[in-house]
Amino acid sequence: MTERVLLTLFGREYCGLCQQMREELHLLAPDLNLDVIWFDIDDDDAVEARYTEMVPVLTGLGDEVICFYHLDRYKLEAYLARQSLG
Repeated sequence: MTERVLLTLFGREYCGLCQQMREELHLLAPDLNLDVIWFDIDDDDAVEARYTEMVPVLTGLGDEVICFYHLDRYKLEAYLARQSLG
């Protein structure tokens, strides 16, 4: 069985692009063995300062930015391949 991969999606509740990426990841998660945590950047001043102009931002281990603004399936799959080589 493949180990699940934990990702964090940083965004804002009122952000249309954020909701779109959130929905896309929700659909992909079962097939790609993903657990995606949603984090509203407006809940933390330091995180908001870091990502304010980039949301949505999908990150992996060590806050590695996988993609932002739109879900980039190629970059996501490349990240997952690197993780599986571990």
